[in-house]
Amino acid sequence: MDSSAKTLTEDKQVYRVEGFSCANCAGKFEKNVKELPGVHDAKVNFGASKIDVFGSATVEDLEKAGAFENLKVAPEKARRRVEPVVTEGKNVYRVEGFSCANCAGKFEKNVKQLAGVQDAKVNFGASKIDIYGNASVEELEKAGAFENLKVIPEKLANPSIQAVKEDTKAPKEEKIPFYKKHSTLLFASLLIAFGYLSHFVNGEDNLVTSMLFVSSIVIGGYSLFKVGFQNLIRFDFDMKTLMTVAVIGAAIIGEWAEASIVVILFAISEALERFSMDRARQSIRSLMDIAPKEALVRRNGQEIMIHVDDIAVGDIMIVKPGEKIAMDGIIINGVSAVNQAAITGESVPVAKTVDDEVFAGTLNEEGLLEVKITKYVEDTTISKIIHLVEEAQGERAPAQAFVDKFAKYYTPIIMVIAALVAVVPPLFFGGSWDTWVYQGLAVLVVGCPCALVISTPISIVSAIGNAAKKGVLIKGGVYLEELGAIKAIAFDKTGTLTKGVPVVTDFKVLNDQVEEKELFSIITALEYRSQHPLASAIMKKAEQDTISYSDVRVEDFTSITGRGIQGTINGTTYYIGSPRLFKELNVSDFSPAFENKVKVLQNQGKTAMIIGTNQTILGVIAVADEVRETSKNVIQKLHQLGIKQTIMLTGDNQGTAEAIGAHVGVSDIQYELMPQDKLDYIKKMKAEHGNVAMIGDGVNDAPALAASTVGIAMGGAGTDTAIETADIALMGDDLSKLPFAVRLSRKTLNIIKANITFAIGIKIIALLLVIPGWLTLWIAILSDMGATILVALNSLRLMRVKDK
Repeated sequence: MDSSAKTLTEDKQVYRVEGFSCANCAGKFEKNVKELPGVHDAKVNFGASKIDVFGSATVEDLEKAGAFENLKVAPEKARRRVEPVVTEGKNVYRVEGFSCANCAGKFEKNVKQLAGVQDAKVNFGASKIDIYGNASVEELEKAGAFENLKVIPEKLANPSIQAVKEDTKAPKEEKIPFYKKHSTLLFASLLIAFGYLSHFVNGEDNLVTSMLFVSSIVIGGYSLFKVGFQNLIRFDFDMKTLMTVAVIGAAIIGEWAEASIVVILFAISEALERFSMDRARQSIRSLMDIAPKEALVRRNGQEIMIHVDDIAVGDIMIVKPGEKIAMDGIIINGVSAVNQAAITGESVPVAKTVDDEVFAGTLNEEGLLEVKITKYVEDTTISKIIHLVEEAQGERAPAQAFVDKFAKYYTPIIMVIAALVAVVPPLFFGGSWDTWVYQGLAVLVVGCPCALVISTPISIVSAIGNAAKKGVLIKGGVYLEELGAIKAIAFDKTGTLTKGVPVVTDFKVLNDQVEEKELFSIITALEYRSQHPLASAIMKKAEQDTISYSDVRVEDFTSITGRGIQGTINGTTYYIGSPRLFKELNVSDFSPAFENKVKVLQNQGKTAMIIGTNQTILGVIAVADEVRETSKNVIQKLHQLGIKQTIMLTGDNQGTAEAIGAHVGVSDIQYELMPQDKLDYIKKMKAEHGNVAMIGDGVNDAPALAASTVGIAMGGAGTDTAIETADIALMGDDLSKLPFAVRLSRKTLNIIKANITFAIGIKIIALLLVIPGWLTLWIAILSDMGATILVALNSLRLMRVKDK
């Protein structure tokens, strides 16, 4: 890493931003922050209501950058840490008040312009901002003053036992009643109602009528005009600039009633957009409330309730029946059934006993458990899921990048078109100035890009939040989109299509001189000394059948590399190994007929081991990695979804691979592959099919997962590696979540495309009404508000996609 990159990383600060009213405002805020002295870069996460600032900037500077919408900025709450140097320069803040993605971008821009801020990144989906550099909460809230954003520091995570906890506690987000939150809108709407009543009673030109409409415009449009006039002075054109010019123009030509309607309907549109985004974010907020904030801990012989922030690794936590588990840990005493739906998405309780792992946020349904804490609250699995989902919601998907680029040029073009509509007909075709100026103002209103800008963020936030609640961790909008375009999926066999745990499937005694239990006791005594992976299956079988082997004395035990093992018991040397071993021993019983019986087992996907002496064969035992019950159904569902190329990758021999592949129904089988071979095959598949997904356990198939378009890891709840490295993690050990993830991603892509098409289409239709002179301010604002509402509602459908 070069020094400049290092500086940016060390000086990253994260701030919460409150007050975003739209995605355009978020973009504008980001632009303003980037222009602040001392800010190297900034990135707004509109979905999280956050901004990452790289460099030095105070909260005052950030709020000044967001003053166009009264954004409020606050550093994210500092978490426990040992060495401040480790996270020096980066602060994470929660932001309350984002109303749209544009506002988040504008806030990010303002924060980046603060002195002392090198860079900033807003996460709109999670309502957070990362700040790189130095900035106070006051500076950040000043940068977000344009939308009265509230900024609250978050914790800086650190898992050290010597960590000291900061005194500062992040205040909870205040829930404001609807009538208080939108009091000006309600009052302005009441004034409009009285205005129209006066219009019918006293006439349009009556002073009382005009004053009621003017009062409604001033009260309802105060925040709009505050930002709009600032933008006009700076020649910064966004949706609020368009609306401000349209209202002023309507007032100048005497259209007070329509000007007041434009103000009110625009305010309603913003309120609905903010409501939709809040609903989409609610999925993550519900995750945050899953784990208890306190736990019963045994210290110095006493059981006391302690806040999770004060619990250390090594503490003993007591979990009573019916209680939620507050921290990750290992059971040291007790047996129970635990509902892990919060982590895996599956509500069927899982049996837990001593040495089993339990997770924060899961429900202890039956027995009393004593759990040894293994992770600090910041490092629990649920905390990592929440953090990664928030980050994922802030990542700009390809569709979002297109919309952002389109919107950048869209607004100035609309202003040019509006000016031409207002000026050209009167100047060159003898049109009425009043009529065509009015038409031009209507074009400005039509040009408001609200629906277009929110078309992607709400969809991405809704989909990722829904997936997280169902046990599928998607690391960003880009992976969500890419999964929807997948043409082929490669499966690592072991641990994915199979359970990854070998079991004894067959045991046949072939010699009358020995009984079944006696022979299995000999086999177990020999395998107990073996390091071969299949030995564990035999040991487990002996335990299940209560086969005693401790009194069997083995002498001269030897491992025969690549073939098997041997050992002497009571003067007789026994061999356990492959058919090849007994061929080399020239055992007379190894006939063609017996060899065919062994091949039958091998063709069923089993590993056959022979037990005998150098004189005779005593028996045969078969071990196999059990196929998951859901594998066949999952492959069928993927084929039904149109993914025809499903490939199984394995290091097994051809017979075993073909037996398992035929059973689960994959379209292709690649066997006897080393990790490098799997990597090469994935590269080949990408060249042939374009988008290729790879699903595995994230251990020996990590290179192939990294090379695929989308890497999917199984069993993420139990492995930090899977959560951190995979593009998508199936948190439960449940392959059936894969078709759900594919369906959700495809539905997300379809909804985003439909939203963008509809948002642009409705604008084009409204603009065409200019030609015959039919476009009015009423039609213009209703088309914009209608498009915004429909786009938002369409996106929120993704929260209801089921995983069955």
